[in-house]
Amino acid sequence: MERVTRRRRWVAVAVAGLVVAVAGLVWFKPWALWVDETVNEALPTATASASGEPAPGTPSPAGPVTVAQGGFISHEHATAGTVKIVRLADGTHTLRLEGLDTSNGPDLRVRLSDAPVKEGKAGWFVFDDGKYVDLAKLKGNKGDQNYPLPAGVDWSAYPSVSIWCDRFDVSFGAAALARA
Repeated sequence: MERVTRRRRWVAVAVAGLVVAVAGLVWFKPWALWVDETVNEALPTATASASGEPAPGTPSPAGPVTVAQGGFISHEHATAGTVKIVRLADGTHTLRLEGLDTSNGPDLRVRLSDAPVKEGKAGWFVFDDGKYVDLAKLKGNKGDQNYPLPAGVDWSAYPSVSIWCDRFDVSFGAAALARA
């Protein structure tokens, strides 16, 4: 009788251990660190408004104009590349990542933030402390990609951009934006 009870305990412990291991794998997604997702989007060309004219009150440049830019620094993971705020011919703005190279991870987001970009561990956790705009899920951890800025968002109120891991509340890398 004691032998059967001991065996049941070991089976229960083994099943519980397996459940914890599977849950940990699903939560951490460690395989994402070795799988790269490359995106190579061209800079968007904006279309004119329904009337065929640029948006009211906006100059009509010949093409896209870079109005701010910055280079990524590494935080939790090595991150390189350039971020730009680009004004399109119709007056809308797009955040563009060029030459992005960072690690992949679970639930990576692109964020505009009012937090200052700080080097080292001091900068890892600041991008959810103040105001921020969560633009979208990161399309890929390598390459060139575009993220339209929502209408009504004053991008100049957010002087930094972070590749933010929402799962673990940490910045993979960030860039300070400087007017071009």
